[in-house]
Amino acid sequence: MKVRLGDLLVNERMITQAQLDEVLKEKSNNQKLGDALLDRGYITERKLIEVLEFQLGIPHVRLTSIPIDSSLTALVSKETARRNVYIPIQKQNDKLVVAMADPLDYYSVEDLRLSTGFQITPVIASKTEIIQAINKYYGGAGKEIVTDSTTGDTNEIEASAVRVVEQILSDAVESQASDVHFDPQENQLVVRFRIDGVLRNEQSFVKSMQSAILSRIKVMADLDITEFRIPQDGRIKLKLNNSKIDLRISTIPTMFGEKVVIRILDLSKTNLRLANLFMSEKNEHTFISFLDKPNGLVLLTGPTGSGKTSTLYTGLNRLNREEDNIITIEDPVEYQLEGINQIQVNNTVGLTFASGLRSILRQDPNIIMVGEIRDAETAEIAIQASLTGHLVLSTLHTNDAVSAITRLIDMGIEPYLISAAVTGVVGQRLVRRICEDCKIEYIPSDQEKRLFLSKGMDVVVLYAGEGCVSCRHTGYNRRIPVQEVIQVDDIIREHILQKNSNARIKEHLQKNGIQWLVDDGLEKAKKGLTTVEEVIRVTTID
Repeated sequence: MKVRLGDLLVNERMITQAQLDEVLKEKSNNQKLGDALLDRGYITERKLIEVLEFQLGIPHVRLTSIPIDSSLTALVSKETARRNVYIPIQKQNDKLVVAMADPLDYYSVEDLRLSTGFQITPVIASKTEIIQAINKYYGGAGKEIVTDSTTGDTNEIEASAVRVVEQILSDAVESQASDVHFDPQENQLVVRFRIDGVLRNEQSFVKSMQSAILSRIKVMADLDITEFRIPQDGRIKLKLNNSKIDLRISTIPTMFGEKVVIRILDLSKTNLRLANLFMSEKNEHTFISFLDKPNGLVLLTGPTGSGKTSTLYTGLNRLNREEDNIITIEDPVEYQLEGINQIQVNNTVGLTFASGLRSILRQDPNIIMVGEIRDAETAEIAIQASLTGHLVLSTLHTNDAVSAITRLIDMGIEPYLISAAVTGVVGQRLVRRICEDCKIEYIPSDQEKRLFLSKGMDVVVLYAGEGCVSCRHTGYNRRIPVQEVIQVDDIIREHILQKNSNARIKEHLQKNGIQWLVDDGLEKAKKGLTTVEEVIRVTTID
């Protein structure tokens, strides 16, 4: 009898039936169940491998430590191997041993049997190791052109550049990179991936390939390939590795050629559930209370790249009801949400945040999202909208939540308007999450204990990642937010009207048990979600 992965995981109490039903309902048709469960954090790759190995007797192999017959790659195309996440590794008479991320994918096993003529013996390996093996044994595009090609045929170089760019983007998506940097240097072109907020060198290419690689990206983004003197911005939408990918392209001239940065938005992994914000029970309750109000201004603050927009989208997703007219104005539109009217800022034709917001108010909205309040005009219109019966959500670039008030005053907004309009402010940062596949406990140092005690917390054990294949030996895998959530009460409104300092507002919040960014971060470190080092890196310790 064929065993289904979902039923097996429910029977082994790895997930609940409700979680399985939710994922089956929400995942895209071309996304594997295991990947969808991993994306939501319901299981880890290590636990998935363990249950398959012990309950079904499917052997687990480490592809980094066993010999692989590279000639077997001729039996399966690279595209098919990547799409199904498997690789043939050994041949034993009439049997073909295939390393699979999902050995219960009976359709893939049967397709392999029919296409190769071999009986298929599946073994299980981690998805990360399989992708690395595919890139190694099928040959990455980059390896074809690492030698000097200055004397090569122009058409051949351009064809190589097409394969190089495709491979780099594919690897970046598989690595869950948020950005890809193409850095021109004096003698080479260096490619770096930003993974979990940290840049790392991925590969380098000879200088003679630089022009072809960068031109290929500009062609894909519909940019002017003859213009090297001024910055350009573009966008690419494509399907890669069965995922819908949205790429934002930015070029800028440097000493050694154009630097290109690609921001990657994997639309297939958009998961806007409130649980993904990892808010404490108190913070989540307060945040929901902001969203449940019929009007008011809700602000998200934090530096660039702190996940503000994702939090806003999560809030909008919760508010997305048939009876409400929700309109957004953004620069750019990062995620497309069904049922929500989204407007893209276009400064070249005069469609700014301010002008777009004015037009939105004539469209009978219930809820408005403004991607960012950048100037006094936008701030004033947003506040007026919130005072005339609309719920308005937006972001501000400030160091903490309390500073959002000061920022609006500095923009020239009257304190009485701020006091009346602002319902709440959420300050946010992103910290790297400890890899679940290599997480270990350790006894905290005296310094760490003192830090927790200074915040009124006691800690017996803490957690860290040892480093493994799943996290590329960093000890971290993905990122989670830490937040501080401020509800604007009558006392804070009075402080705003009196133009009192941030210190006075913070003093009031402290007396009322506010959970500052550092407090929330340390609480998450105590629970084993992140490390003390990460909390210190992104917050201010008072």
